Amino acid sequence: MITIPYLTAVSTYFSYGLLFAFGQLRDFFRRFIDWWLTSNLHGYAPICLGHEDFYIRRLYHRIQDCFERPISSAPDAWFDVVERYSNDNNKTLKRTTKTSRCLNLGSYNYLGFGSFDEYCTPRVIESLKKFSASTCSSRVDAGTTSVHAELEECVTRFVGKPAAVVFGMGYATNSAIIPVLIGKGGLIISDSLNHSSIVNGARGSGATIRVFQHNTPSHLERVLREQIAEGQPRTHRPWKKIIVVVEGIYSMEGEICHLPEVVAICKKYKAYVYLDEAHSIGAIGKTGKGICELLGVDTADVDVMMGTFTKSFGSCGGYIAGSKELIQYLKHQCPAHLYATSIPTPSAQQIISAIKVILGEDGSNRGAQKLARIRENSNFFRAELQKMGFEVLGDNDSPVMPIMLYNPAKIPAFSRECLRQKVAVVVVGFPATPLLLARARICISASHSREDLIKALKVISKVGDLSGIKYFPAEPKKIEQTKNDIKLD
Repeated sequence: MITIPYLTAVSTYFSYGLLFAFGQLRDFFRRFIDWWLTSNLHGYAPICLGHEDFYIRRLYHRIQDCFERPISSAPDAWFDVVERYSNDNNKTLKRTTKTSRCLNLGSYNYLGFGSFDEYCTPRVIESLKKFSASTCSSRVDAGTTSVHAELEECVTRFVGKPAAVVFGMGYATNSAIIPVLIGKGGLIISDSLNHSSIVNGARGSGATIRVFQHNTPSHLERVLREQIAEGQPRTHRPWKKIIVVVEGIYSMEGEICHLPEVVAICKKYKAYVYLDEAHSIGAIGKTGKGICELLGVDTADVDVMMGTFTKSFGSCGGYIAGSKELIQYLKHQCPAHLYATSIPTPSAQQIISAIKVILGEDGSNRGAQKLARIRENSNFFRAELQKMGFEVLGDNDSPVMPIMLYNPAKIPAFSRECLRQKVAVVVVGFPATPLLLARARICISASHSREDLIKALKVISKVGDLSGIKYFPAEPKKIEQTKNDIKLD
């Protein structure tokens, strides 16, 4: 868990308190202005109301230019960011015809398939000509093509499970699948920092939800033991089913799940394991097969394997892999399969082609080179950031590395100054993170060259000094150490 430095916590609380006070003051005077103005909605209840609405109007709008920046090129190592301006203090933003060529440190393009690829792109174009841009139907009607069948076979072989089913949206994969797997009388034990799609899926299931401390297997075992002993609320009957939900790489922390320990505990207490590999599949492991390959976990010990195609594969959609009985059941029961439009066929072809490149089935070793490069780039960039004194979350080999900002004033300061120096970063605050734990999330790609990373490090170091987010002392440079050693001799 993140421990906030005392002075940083105090200044962060003070900043939010100041923003809250001024926001309330503005709302107070706004009531008098609205009282004099006529409105066609007299008698209606406000459609937007509550703390979230207040946060959006009085805090988020002040720094709205730091989010949702439109781009006008492929999300490669460098891309074109459309410039915007505002005449009403960021309440509304207007696009211009100008663009800035920026280094891309925000996209999930882990293996570089998000732009033109010599193997994938020609096949995608041919698929577009043959099948069009959309199936215009759900999978069970007229939305299953030969490419979808090939994709499911490809995913099955890649992740190492008996069967798989694919969906048109990664977020909906979690939020639509979990309610199908478990319902009233069941128990979901979820990591405290699981993704919003998992949270919404668990809430929609009707099952009882319990949370364990982030990435702490010992607390997971304690929660499991207590819940099994107590049973269902009020009746104390045994649980019909228990599912433990974890992620391979946590998207806002960059940490790798302690999967071997989680699997061992679930085996001990006869609980099912649901693994979300949205950020880990294709990005880690010797051959890109995810966290099971990286940590040496047998895929047979993971009951439900979920992943998305929006990161390492440069496409869209998600998948569920498991036993043949499970997949057959999902195909008959899951609303995302029965009612939602299937993955566009060109997107499905992109995934197939990317998997073939990763596995070396394209006749080259580019897949192995991409996997080696993403590991080298990620570990190099993380190590250099830590040497500079930044508080960087996450583990080695993870391409996701959050830099802690904390103070709300430092969110726009860091983002705007990086953009001014042609480095595009993603900053994240509430509600995606807890109120006090704002951060900049860096995503590294195999398409980044060493020169790109060095340029980014120089800019981030300079901006970090200006915005005061280097919370640890920087390590002395090797050159300076060598000079000192020579002087001592």
